[in-house]
Amino acid sequence: MSSAGVCEVAVARTFLGTLAYSIPAGLVGAVTPGVRVQVPLGGSVVVGVVDRMGLREDRERKPRLRDLRGVLDEEPVVDADLLNLSRWIADYYVAPLGAVLKAALPPGLLGGRAARGASPGARTERVLRILRELRTLTERERLFGRAKRQRQLYETLESVGGQAAVRHLTKQLGFSSAVVNGLVARQMAEIVEREVDRDPFAGPVEAEPRFALTPAQQHVVAELARLDAPGRVALLRGVTGSGKTVVYLNVLERQLAKGRSGICLVPEIALTPQTVRRFRARFGDAVTVLHSGLSDGERFDAWRSLREGRKRIAIGPRSAVFAPVRNLGAIIVDEEHESSYKQSDVPRYHARSVAVMRAKMEGCLCLLGSATPALESWENARTGRYHLLELDERVTGQGLPPVELVDLQDATGREAEAEPAAGRGRLRVFSGRLRDAIAVRLKRDEQTILFLNRRGYASFAECAPCGHVWSCDACSVTLTYHRRRRRLVCHHCGSTAPLPERCGECDGPAPRYTGVGTEQVERRVGELFPDASIARMDLDTTGSKWAHVEILEAFRRREVDILLGTQMIAKGLDFPHVTLVGVINADVGLHLPDFRASERTFQLLEQVAGRAGRGSEPGEVLVQTSRPRHHALSAAAAHDYVGFATRELADRGEPGYPPHRRLANLVVSGKQESRVIDAAEELSEWTRELVRDQRLGGIEVIGPAPCPIDRLRERWRWHFLVKSDRARTLGGVLRYLAERRGRPGTGLRLEIDRDPEALL
Repeated sequence: MSSAGVCEVAVARTFLGTLAYSIPAGLVGAVTPGVRVQVPLGGSVVVGVVDRMGLREDRERKPRLRDLRGVLDEEPVVDADLLNLSRWIADYYVAPLGAVLKAALPPGLLGGRAARGASPGARTERVLRILRELRTLTERERLFGRAKRQRQLYETLESVGGQAAVRHLTKQLGFSSAVVNGLVARQMAEIVEREVDRDPFAGPVEAEPRFALTPAQQHVVAELARLDAPGRVALLRGVTGSGKTVVYLNVLERQLAKGRSGICLVPEIALTPQTVRRFRARFGDAVTVLHSGLSDGERFDAWRSLREGRKRIAIGPRSAVFAPVRNLGAIIVDEEHESSYKQSDVPRYHARSVAVMRAKMEGCLCLLGSATPALESWENARTGRYHLLELDERVTGQGLPPVELVDLQDATGREAEAEPAAGRGRLRVFSGRLRDAIAVRLKRDEQTILFLNRRGYASFAECAPCGHVWSCDACSVTLTYHRRRRRLVCHHCGSTAPLPERCGECDGPAPRYTGVGTEQVERRVGELFPDASIARMDLDTTGSKWAHVEILEAFRRREVDILLGTQMIAKGLDFPHVTLVGVINADVGLHLPDFRASERTFQLLEQVAGRAGRGSEPGEVLVQTSRPRHHALSAAAAHDYVGFATRELADRGEPGYPPHRRLANLVVSGKQESRVIDAAEELSEWTRELVRDQRLGGIEVIGPAPCPIDRLRERWRWHFLVKSDRARTLGGVLRYLAERRGRPGTGLRLEIDRDPEALL
């Protein structure tokens, strides 16, 4: 059935599978897997990637073929290894191959912009370059005569290596265009176009001091060298401050010495500048960065530099797992437990799982690192699928900081005096214990980090007489009060509303604002410590491109005494003068209707606690909570990861949540609630019948039920779960469901989330 004149093309659309096209005679030699092609689809022309030559073997009948319109690349933009990886992602996560490839490529190479011919390209600049060398003063006098500025320009070019950017010569050095053109007219120089790398991290870096490895680090590095075999996975559980990054640097240094390359994934864009600084100090210009905070041109240049082999180490968040590095030797996933490694929309891949599979496919080492590994990774290490390595002590010799749980329910005596102005509708932000500890650090000229995983000023607006709470019109969530913006904001869809003057339900007075967010903490810190320098780091203060870098650099330079923020300050940051970490409210997120709620709370607390005492001075952590006896909080206070993991694994055993069983969350959504309910009930029953008819053992369908957040962006949401003892069985059911029932009806949508990080 295959034909040399036919190929399968993946386009970035919502349907699974690929489309078949015939190859015109004039394009036969140019079409090969991995190149981008223009193809007709409906009444328009779109850009796709050639998946394979010939027709897929699983096609049930020969398709109607239309001709390709054109080939956009001289060589594949997706090599064979990345194409195989993308196929695996599409198959495992039940996602369109075109959507996977779009996620793997820089913005603009697929989709509407590419179809319009607006893909990013290389940036060039005009360069003036010497053509003729003048060896004697006599020659210079004869050729230039009275043209002194032309001679000065010529000699300036000589002093900088024979060429310089025209813009630099005219704007910075003051040579006029007439002088430049005159030198060209004398045939002493020429103007040429030169490609320019858009690398915002380029520039001089401080050399990294070389510290001797501790015995524990030496053991880990030696074990990793011994494990350096195709497809091996190691889990490094190292307490905060134990020197995991130094291990990463040694692993990559070994790979570069063997002529290989590496990828290092980090969970937050805010971590990237600090990581880049350390990696560039060790590896120089071999390092580049891939993340969404860069411009499209910068991302394209970084991607191309890796693809061409000019850069050999890629650093970035989730999508950097697709970095087109040559001869891959190691993939490192730092803070591997982080939920931000899971893509929230199609394709819903988990970068940790993709990293493990890419290492297996390309025959390289995969190293997962964390102080608080995901329970899935811990179970894989405990059962021998991953090789477990551990760093149990900090490199400074200081122990982990003591953690004290401050019970907010026991607000008597001096605790109640911490904020005497707190009254009805205004919650107490600081216990006396935390306030006094901050004052001590300010007196000692030490730094403090305050953590609250809730942005805004107040969590909700409530009418005192009738109890009405203002909610989003498009989502079933309350609106958050943002004082600086003077708006009520939905943190899910982004919609805003003006501050109400009266209650629309009972015509009562303006609402009271209840709950505490980072904006309110910032204000209270300023009132309690007016002489302190304060910086807030959350989504509201880091909207501009380099805002997070500027905040962290100011803190590093000790221009800021108190840094407060959400989870973006909770992990990976290394500031030696931080001796106090205060958690404003540890209960945020603890009681969410999600099986990972306790695990996330433990991980966040353990990670943020690890920011204290990383230098020569000991640290201290104060955690304010109303549930001091909750097992996640008591385990975090004791820095007892193994104890927490043992308890949590036991709690998940009977309900059969991961890692004990495989899980998929299937969400049906639409604008009419009744149709959504009907579709969810019908699809879940259809899936049960499929399991029964095929006599599939070890698989269970649960639901349907309303999602915990049952309305988002004007769409009602119901879901059902599929649990399975075997990954292969679950994958088969999900793919069959998507192929047969993936379009539940007009205006309805079925979302398949395999290995979900949350069930909200």
